[in-house]
Amino acid sequence: MRVAAPTDKASFDLVERLEERLGLPSAAEYELTYTITTEAQQVGITPDNTIQRFHLTGRVDWSLIRDTDGARVAGGRVEDFAAYSATGSTVAGLAAEEDAAQRLTRMLADRIVTRLIATAGTWASDGAGAAG
Repeated sequence: MRVAAPTDKASFDLVERLEERLGLPSAAEYELTYTITTEAQQVGITPDNTIQRFHLTGRVDWSLIRDTDGARVAGGRVEDFAAYSATGSTVAGLAAEEDAAQRLTRMLADRIVTRLIATAGTWASDGAGAAG
């Protein structure tokens, strides 16, 4: 299985984790495509309106496509969240945000791997595979 090439930091982190868990393809019969969506929400606000904490939510809509006929043999949506603190210096806040984003994409990749393992038996190459 090959994973669609990353186009930004979030997709790079996702692909890196997927390849870490699944290995690099030698002769791929399937392609994993994906769309990543993230959103930061302010969740810790002090009485003087200072933001103390952010909640980063993420979603990946993914599909596993069989190369021989272009059929979608598995897919779905995975969701998760990570949080980070905005206290401290600007540099510390940016580092915390980047760390939370990387943790989030790694968790989402792990959820995709779990779904791939769970559905692997249904990817029949004769076209009888089920789409999830």
